[in-house]
Amino acid sequence: MSTQTSAPADAVPYPLVVRTVALDALGGTTEAATTDPLDLLGLLPSQAPLAWVRRGDGLVAWGETLRVAVSGPDRFADAERAWQDVLARAIVRDEVQLPGTGPVAFGSFAFDEDSAAGSVIVVPRVVVGRRAGRTWLTTITTGARLGAPPRLADVVGPRVPPVDPGTVVYSDGAVSADGWREVVARGIAAIKAGAVDKVVLARDVHARTEHPVDARWALERLAVEYPSCWTFSVDGMIGATPELLVRSEKGLVTSRVLAGTIRRTGDDAADMARAAILAHSSKDLEEHEYAVTSVAHALEPFCSSTNVPDVPFVLHLPNVLHLASDVTGVLTAPTGAAAHPSSLALAAALHPTAAVCGTPTAAARELIRSIEGMDRARYAGPVGWFGADGDGEWGIALRSAAIDPDDPRSVRLFAGCGVVAASDPPAEVAESEAKLVPMRYALGRDVSDS
Repeated sequence: MSTQTSAPADAVPYPLVVRTVALDALGGTTEAATTDPLDLLGLLPSQAPLAWVRRGDGLVAWGETLRVAVSGPDRFADAERAWQDVLARAIVRDEVQLPGTGPVAFGSFAFDEDSAAGSVIVVPRVVVGRRAGRTWLTTITTGARLGAPPRLADVVGPRVPPVDPGTVVYSDGAVSADGWREVVARGIAAIKAGAVDKVVLARDVHARTEHPVDARWALERLAVEYPSCWTFSVDGMIGATPELLVRSEKGLVTSRVLAGTIRRTGDDAADMARAAILAHSSKDLEEHEYAVTSVAHALEPFCSSTNVPDVPFVLHLPNVLHLASDVTGVLTAPTGAAAHPSSLALAAALHPTAAVCGTPTAAARELIRSIEGMDRARYAGPVGWFGADGDGEWGIALRSAAIDPDDPRSVRLFAGCGVVAASDPPAEVAESEAKLVPMRYALGRDVSDS
């Protein structure tokens, strides 16, 4: 039984008043506005920034008009009902009419329905968005009527540079590297015993910073170093994910599936050879096939047609190479329904995919609970945004970090690895280290491990 811990009707006594207006391109020119992610990220304040940015486009937001906390197996449905209740009373004037304009909510959902971390959607007060050279400003307030059109100068304070977190000291998370090697070995044993075909095991590392973590510092470093990833910040979860759980836009749906990984060497010629090895690795191709199949099967009931690539491509990131496939489909309305499902409903149907949990899903989830030794909280859960029409983008909170709300100098870094029968525990530990690189880089140069 799910629990909704915030009631929108009580939290917002008046309707939401939403106004979206066009802005001149940030950065001065259309070309600059579509290539520099810092144009958007540079607008963010230090407190509770919200972001979803890739290659300079996306959304940044701040302030909090409404927060809805949900938990349990019905957390996605509860969040959507709360959002629809709010929209039913909203007064909206959208002068731009693009994906991401008008009413927008950001969300971050727990990986496991039993997680103590819970899940949340946040409706911000101010949103600035950019897409294909067009930039807009949305204000979301409470009241009885629309006021004057908002101006960027009225909602953006003086630019305060992000604060360097200073010296960072790392220590073991739930288990040490050696302990996690044993966790992987137990996972392989369960696979060989027939309990599951694949399991995705997560590892956490604790970071202690000299100064309170300014999320903007991490976001700006991630956006510049990992431009092909979706850089995100929602309610203390920050990261850059290369994996798109689902994008829904005007009846079309896309999911970027990643599974199968090899670490880069830093030598271009050697990495090209490694990419060829990855593309022909039976172990990695098996792992990837499980992930693609799970996504295709989950989307099938919602689509009139789907396209599933026969062969994955190799996605090149600064730290690793991944096997990747873009699964696409045309959405259709279920029998008796007036509209196709929302992006949040699709995220609920897809989560957890074999790329973040394993297969069969139920058995893999139980194995994770029994051997991993930690609450994943919102690591590997859906994170992203959605609008009034239900369209939106949801990534998977991979390569992520959680800033402790009670102690902003305390951060948990996460990484996960897919394990199949042919996996090797030491190799999986090395892979997890490679996947921790982005968040270590985001916090700054690490000077101590213990």
